[in-house]
Amino acid sequence: MKANEIREQFLSFFRSKEHMIVPSAPMVIKNDPTLMFTNAGMNQFKDIFLGNQPAVYRRVANSQKCLRVSGKHNDLEEVGLDTYHHTMFEMLGNWSFGDYFKKEAIEWAWEFLTAVLGIPVERIYATVFEGDSEQDVPRDDEAAGYWKRCFRGAENHIIDGSKKDNFWEMGDTGPCGPCSEIHVDLRSDSERAEKPGHLMVNTGHPLVIEIWNLVFIQYNRRAGGELELLPAKHVDTGMGFERLCMVIQNKKSNYDTDIFQPLIAASARVTGKPYGENNEWDTAHRVIADHLRTVAFSIADGQLPSNNRAGYVIRRILRRAVRYGYTSLGMREPFMYSLLPTLTETMGGHYPELATQQGIITRVIREEEQAFLRTLGKGLRMIERRVEALKQNGETLFPGSDAFELFDTYGFPVDLTQLILRENGMTLDEESFRAELNTQKNRSRDDAAVSAEDWVVLEDADSTLFTGYDRTEDNVRIVRYRRVSSRGKETVQLVFDRTPFYAESGGQTGDKGYIASQDEKIMITDTVRENNLILHIARQLPKNPSAGFRAVVDSRARRDTARNHTATHLMHHALREVLGSHVEQKGSLVTPERLRFDFSHFRQMTQEEVAAVEEKVNEMIMNNIPSVVHDDTPFDEALAMGAIALFGEKYGEKVRVVSFGDSVELCGGTHVADTGSIGLFKIISEGAVAAGVRRIEAVTGKGALAYLNGKLNKLNEITAMLRSTGDPAANISKLMAENSSLRQTVERMQHCAAADAVKKLAAGAVNAGNCKIYSGLLAATPAETLRSIAHQIRQSDGSSIIIIGSADEGKASLLVGLGEEAAASSGVNAVDIIRAVAPEISGGGGGQPFMATAGGKRPEGLEAAIAKALEMVRKVL
Repeated sequence: MKANEIREQFLSFFRSKEHMIVPSAPMVIKNDPTLMFTNAGMNQFKDIFLGNQPAVYRRVANSQKCLRVSGKHNDLEEVGLDTYHHTMFEMLGNWSFGDYFKKEAIEWAWEFLTAVLGIPVERIYATVFEGDSEQDVPRDDEAAGYWKRCFRGAENHIIDGSKKDNFWEMGDTGPCGPCSEIHVDLRSDSERAEKPGHLMVNTGHPLVIEIWNLVFIQYNRRAGGELELLPAKHVDTGMGFERLCMVIQNKKSNYDTDIFQPLIAASARVTGKPYGENNEWDTAHRVIADHLRTVAFSIADGQLPSNNRAGYVIRRILRRAVRYGYTSLGMREPFMYSLLPTLTETMGGHYPELATQQGIITRVIREEEQAFLRTLGKGLRMIERRVEALKQNGETLFPGSDAFELFDTYGFPVDLTQLILRENGMTLDEESFRAELNTQKNRSRDDAAVSAEDWVVLEDADSTLFTGYDRTEDNVRIVRYRRVSSRGKETVQLVFDRTPFYAESGGQTGDKGYIASQDEKIMITDTVRENNLILHIARQLPKNPSAGFRAVVDSRARRDTARNHTATHLMHHALREVLGSHVEQKGSLVTPERLRFDFSHFRQMTQEEVAAVEEKVNEMIMNNIPSVVHDDTPFDEALAMGAIALFGEKYGEKVRVVSFGDSVELCGGTHVADTGSIGLFKIISEGAVAAGVRRIEAVTGKGALAYLNGKLNKLNEITAMLRSTGDPAANISKLMAENSSLRQTVERMQHCAAADAVKKLAAGAVNAGNCKIYSGLLAATPAETLRSIAHQIRQSDGSSIIIIGSADEGKASLLVGLGEEAAASSGVNAVDIIRAVAPEISGGGGGQPFMATAGGKRPEGLEAAIAKALEMVRKVL
């Protein structure tokens, strides 16, 4: 049976079971900040499981194209090396949204595998959840019972599985439940006789594989970790299509099926390297076949290779395939694009987007191949220069950081680096390389959701000339632009041939302003740097991007930013004088409104130290010290001038030195011409940001004046409120002492009132089964006192069920509580009750099963709420 027939058999089977067959969702996700790619069939139904939207159909089935490049068993670098890992794969699935459950899911899976596809019963194994005593979740005996009917007494075919393998969770909270995995043993009869299949399940054997996972979503994981039963139960199943084809076609590898073999044959034909004769060639062909599918489907779904998020992942996958062709198959020219017709012929019947988008897919892949092949040549030259330099120093260990830079920045494969090193009698610092790689992976995981279109190039320009040190206006031309989408907002990034706009760097924020032509004016909302490109962020693209423009920086914001930037230099110098030479800059932020400076120091600064730093900075301001700037200064010469090199910063051979008297720093930012232009400096806060790192925030110029005037105005307001001409601080201290005394008096009164309430509630308590119900409406009792009353009753009577309410200052409060014994044995859940009765007071609430509260704005509904709660409790008891 061919792959396309197997897929159709699955869909037809579930169509006969009254399932709606829905199309595959796009592989690239656009509206979920937690995912870049569809990694499971259930992704498109996530909102249904979460309760965010109703199900259109109660029963659904489909074949979903998925992509996984990280997580359990999905390391990109492993794909192609074995017989069963992939980046892109199809997941066959059937779903029930509050309709059928375990019985039908298990019986239909069994029927499809054995009756429709004819997989021998003796080769099938099913796992069930063994239970979790810590969570008080029992073994899934229900599923096991249905499996027993299927296997009809066959021994050792139903296997208990751990929480790790047999309990599915969407995340830390939310829908979850036990699952049953279906495994198939493809080993030879002699191997099976030597070691039975039930001993090989989930051991990692490539021929004893999981093909189908049936997830029974029956619980909800609460934020506290507790599990509660869902009111509606769902089924979510997923079966690996490639693995299923391997089983049905009696192959030992997914890559031997007719899903991959046409692509592998085409790759072998184009490269002249036959499949099945050489392990290195075979691995390369598998990588190319797998990765071509991934890239083609991604482009068809609208995701082009790029340097951002999803685009970066796709580019990385494509480049991995190209470098396998380069290193293992000797391909020095683009060739993967030529395999597209074979892929379309193989999969285009079910996925017509491959045929309709084949033109653009071909062009994009060919251009990406060309660009990366040029990069490989550049990388070869770079590594040769680095190796020669190390040899001259007598070194044989190649730094992992250098290999990672080649890999991450230029896409130069690490295995090629190692090959070149071996040829030169050198080795790679692999531990350091892996550390850099792990850091990059973590950074990518946290990257913001940003997608960008390809650049539209108007003129060839290697770099942008920055003219902003000398001017805030200049004549510019747009040399390239691209559209960018981030969190639902679209912007345009413009690159000029020259610019007065300072790009965010070194802690200084980017300039704002506008560009204007004869016909229009475009606002520049930010200026940032990407590698060596200065990007000007605009909300719209000029109607005629090829026109000449006048670029104008917001000069007031630039002056305020320069004041704050120069002030950071002066403060750094003052901190070293006041606190000691151990002070080093650890970070900074300079905006037009304020400055922030992080520095190394082992304790909180005293008020006297803060005042001393302020005084020194303001003294330098009043001395009106002129700036002295040395551009293109050799690094060693800059250090000899007294400039401080920051630890961890990467400097070029030539640097820019900015001096204000004894303050000498390496800096590329914008500054005032003389310190007197700053006007005034004021520290507004000092605190810790990390162990051994402090942070100062400060303001200058008009910002400092506004800050001080605000403080004086607030002081005047306080003095007027005190109605005293004396010392405001002394008067406030007196008021605070009086307030503390009054609060203690009120607390004593509330305690007495609570004790009286407990007595009254106890006198009216009634027995109900093994519990005692304490209920009543209390007069003008704050919510805090209600909780105190409930705690006292719970401590004195473990069988207590408490239902109390009160109106206080126009607000209604409700509380439902249970003593320890009642909570354990009564079956009453305080949260369920409080949520059911809260609407009576036009409010809402929550809590824990033994204690829940609600607040509302309708006190007149309290009696009805308490009555309803009592009725619910009596029904349970």
